[in-house]
Amino acid sequence: MASAGAVIVTGGAGFIGSTLADALVADGRQVHVVDTLATGHERNIPPSATFHRTDIRDAAAMADIVTRTGASTVFHLAAQADVRRALDEPAFDADVNIAGTISVLEAARITGARVLLAATGGAAYGEYPGLPVPTPETAEPRPMSHYGMSKIAAEGYCGLYGRLYGLPTVRLRLGNVYGPRQDPHGEAGVVAIFSGRLIDGEPLTVFGDGLQTRDYVFVGDVVDAFLRAESGPADDTLNIGCGREISVLDLVGILGGTDPVHAPARAGELQRSCLDASRARQVLGWSPTVSVEDGLPITHAAIARDRGATGGASA
Repeated sequence: MASAGAVIVTGGAGFIGSTLADALVADGRQVHVVDTLATGHERNIPPSATFHRTDIRDAAAMADIVTRTGASTVFHLAAQADVRRALDEPAFDADVNIAGTISVLEAARITGARVLLAATGGAAYGEYPGLPVPTPETAEPRPMSHYGMSKIAAEGYCGLYGRLYGLPTVRLRLGNVYGPRQDPHGEAGVVAIFSGRLIDGEPLTVFGDGLQTRDYVFVGDVVDAFLRAESGPADDTLNIGCGREISVLDLVGILGGTDPVHAPARAGELQRSCLDASRARQVLGWSPTVSVEDGLPITHAAIARDRGATGGASA
């Protein structure tokens, strides 16, 4: 899939964004990473990439970066992704995820750059009677969190810019992404959190009964979807997941944990979430290649290796 030219990765110091940046560099692209380092780490950025320590909400700065680089594509992964913080600070969540996305779109329309949005799957669809599981893109989104709502709004603005200005955009609704480089601290997903606690010899905490399910998709497969979507059809929304429900207790068992501590269920927590990614197979020729049984041990080993390299849990 080699192709020439400059590209921008917002959130490129984060878990998914930096993994994508690595793949783009390996593909011979001129990569520009935009990140505030609020949750990402500069060590994640490929050495050959150009780093712009910039907030996506800074419209003038974003317009300058897109114009100066002549980027043909903006991979938009920067976001406020902490569901709990969104609950406590809904205005901040909306500012980053909605106003920030508008800033990116405004910058991209100066040059007509394609925008690929990292959207959310389960948080977008929510949970309600009659919702099919696995869930196709045709299902009505009914978010049950501020985060899910702000990400759906970001999708809406992408569609608007396509209709109004002809700006090419693609929205990839991601399942629960996991893999190496996921930080067990901060905004980490449950896989990284569990791995970190197992490495530290601490008990695992399961909220609720542990039977709630998610669609876990390996970061390498997600990166492959973004690379394919860059040259695929524009103005589309695609689920990116494995189409397989895995419970929290299943994760505990695969990671080798035992006797988790149960805590009260959290407000807004979905009981079932799983994505039907058949359209991504049809449109992009994409399908997941790494199973949870293979991906979880790889992730656990990588987190343990990183913890050792950075001096342990305080890193």
